[in-house]
Amino acid sequence: MHGRSIKINRGPAAIAAIVVLCFLFYMFSGGEEEQRPPMYGMLRLQNKVNMRKLLIGAIQAAQKGGLEILEVAKTRDLKEKSKGKTDEGANDPYTDADGRSHCVMKQGLHRIFPRVTIFSEEDKESCAEANTFDLDPTVLHETAVIPDKLVNIKDVTVWIDPLDATQEFTEQLYEYVTTMVCVAIRGEPVIGVIHSPFSGQTAWAWVDHSMSEYLSQIHPDRPNTDSPIITVSRSHAGDVKDLTRSVFGENSNILTAAGAGYKVLQVVANKATAYLHSTKIKKWDICAGDAILRALGGKMTTLDDELIDYGPGESPVNARGLLATIVKHDEYIEKLMDYRDSHKKSTKQR
Repeated sequence: MHGRSIKINRGPAAIAAIVVLCFLFYMFSGGEEEQRPPMYGMLRLQNKVNMRKLLIGAIQAAQKGGLEILEVAKTRDLKEKSKGKTDEGANDPYTDADGRSHCVMKQGLHRIFPRVTIFSEEDKESCAEANTFDLDPTVLHETAVIPDKLVNIKDVTVWIDPLDATQEFTEQLYEYVTTMVCVAIRGEPVIGVIHSPFSGQTAWAWVDHSMSEYLSQIHPDRPNTDSPIITVSRSHAGDVKDLTRSVFGENSNILTAAGAGYKVLQVVANKATAYLHSTKIKKWDICAGDAILRALGGKMTTLDDELIDYGPGESPVNARGLLATIVKHDEYIEKLMDYRDSHKKSTKQR
């Protein structure tokens, strides 16, 4: 009697195994994409967010918002209205570009990261239609080494400024206009994105991890600090110019500019040694710049020399002014505090 061997056809079994592995990889790869099937949220740890993907999303959001601004600028149909007056008495305008940028930036990030807390300057505005985008890792430069770091969602706060320097946008002073996204962990800014729509340049940084090639290019290895150049807001330059001259001397170099994002980039590029702001300012205006300065070894504090908390439970307003520098922060803040103390004493003696 001859034995007969039984041959098993491994083809279907191998194909089935590959399909199962692909499905598991698809379900377990990091991220927060809402397009995944409902069971995806059950298979993943729902209290975590992938910081690499959040960085990619932040860069894309800033750039997508910039495209909306460019579209409105082309038509010149701004649909401008006023939100009222600032504390300094200046007009606080709102345009269609603010709203369109806000909608694509916030809705786009919210779809991908639905459980992350996101604040935008234009949160009061409603978005009639869905504005979304998919994550595109190519926004990172080829040499960037970005880890897949997971953090607790409850520790994450995102701040969006869909159009910084709206007044200047209405005046066609486009060099000052930026879109900004910031990611804070437990109140500390760790990712900052400042996008300049009209130049097409994007400066971004993740503290202790990586930064954009553009940011590396504009930041000198050895900043020149021989003579201080203080950049201040053009919307209320008078008061802060007086403060600058009182603290740093009558011959101080003062650079008036608009937009908190633009002024931080002037400090980064060593076109200014410090950015000084003496009145209230919103946190979506400064969070991204704060993160970028930290990534470069710089510092942003209130005029009381305190770090700014960007946590979700804090006020969106920083009411104590700010000083932003790459170097000599302690020296500059000491001069400011000495002047304030002496000014208080002289006022009491009158």
